[in-house]
Amino acid sequence: MSLPVIAEIVAGSPAELAGLVPGDEIVAIDGEIPSDVIRWHFLVDEADPTFSIHRGGLELEVQVMKSAGESLGAQVDASIFDRVRTCDNHCEFCFIYQLPKGMRRSLYLKDDDYRLSFLYGNFTTLTRFTEADLERVVSERLSPLYVSIHATDPEVRSRILRNPRGGYSLRWLRALLDFGIEVHGQVVVCPGVNDGDVLDDTLLGVLDQFPELSSLAVVPLGVSSYNTESSMRPHTKDEAKKVLEVVEAWQQRFLETIGHRLAYAADEYYLLAGREFPPVDAYGDFAMHEDGIGMARGFESEFSGLSNSKVGTQSGFFQWVDGAPAEGYREVRTAASANRGGEISSGISCNTDELLLVTVKPRRNAPIAILTGEYGAEVLGPLVDSLERNDVRILEVTNHFFGGNIKVSGLMVGEDVHQVLETEPDGHRYLLPDVCLNNGRFLDGRRPSDLPKHVEIIATNGAALRAALEPRRSIHQISEGSAL
Repeated sequence: MSLPVIAEIVAGSPAELAGLVPGDEIVAIDGEIPSDVIRWHFLVDEADPTFSIHRGGLELEVQVMKSAGESLGAQVDASIFDRVRTCDNHCEFCFIYQLPKGMRRSLYLKDDDYRLSFLYGNFTTLTRFTEADLERVVSERLSPLYVSIHATDPEVRSRILRNPRGGYSLRWLRALLDFGIEVHGQVVVCPGVNDGDVLDDTLLGVLDQFPELSSLAVVPLGVSSYNTESSMRPHTKDEAKKVLEVVEAWQQRFLETIGHRLAYAADEYYLLAGREFPPVDAYGDFAMHEDGIGMARGFESEFSGLSNSKVGTQSGFFQWVDGAPAEGYREVRTAASANRGGEISSGISCNTDELLLVTVKPRRNAPIAILTGEYGAEVLGPLVDSLERNDVRILEVTNHFFGGNIKVSGLMVGEDVHQVLETEPDGHRYLLPDVCLNNGRFLDGRRPSDLPKHVEIIATNGAALRAALEPRRSIHQISEGSAL
């Protein structure tokens, strides 16, 4: 078990006044060793906590004078202090198995940890969930959680997960719902495995066994060029249409039975099938926005000014790795933690060492190119065309790094963006969505400062894009937002 290390102290906070400093290793708080940032927040929320710390080879005790509920004013350098609970399933479609070699080591860690589900929205299969975990989730109200269902038939689920516990581990889902925990589910549909009649049976099983689910995302299988499972392949257009038919039929049944649609198909299915996206009001509160549900309509609504609110937040892929809670943990972030994590509170993201790049801008009325993935280009194209401007264009980035059917903007990497920008003219404004960055880096380890052209990194939402396309203003006038 590693010790949490203080990464930041807020000036004038109780932590600073008590003498805590960045670099302090926290051995215990009021005698308890915190196992993760969740427990850390419970402990530091108490009045006058006493910290046992290691500092420069010395063991010290520091009491922080504060009232219960008052902010401590300190950030730690990780979200999990003990060992991350790894996944012991062997799903054929697992994207971790489809990563190319040579990426940073942390990206290859395959987790199945309910704490990361609560903290970052990672999906857990519950195959390693225990009675003690249930007790903690219920007592500390760790809600919402995100559960990979894939199939409700025990035999089919065990086969998909390649784990005999897969068939009965959904009993924990039933228990979570019984205790009033908010749970969002997911079904990754693999052609020929859990589509068609199996998908129909799964949605019936959800209605029969888990009608209290808050939402269920039905998403397509992602297949990279490094996939080694011959049975795993992308959907055809006809298969995508059939998935939509099944989901939409069940939406009506859910609406009639439990009062809301419950199940939603990912935007990618509509793109694959060549279908129009459902209207904004069909997505409810966009609960599964981060899983690719309703992103296009939400983005369009924000871009057009029809919606003043942000429909969701997406930190990007692999956001929990290599980072402190500021990258994905659901808490109010300080300006200091935002800058350290790579996101300036104005909504333009960058590493602090790249802030100078952001402020050195091309001329005010320079032509603009919006960098985006292949799916993003399909969504943004009509929006940009509606502006009737000849100085704004879409710059599509094909994902050669992952290959296969990987076309989302969140998986764009520096190598592919670099290749596209190499032949582009100087002096233009190049807008890059922050969803493809993790702690200021692309997934291949490159930074925006490594690119051959200056880029402006903007929040990946419609309002921020529209603001970036308007006559240039100061950084602080561009609003922070959500993601597509």
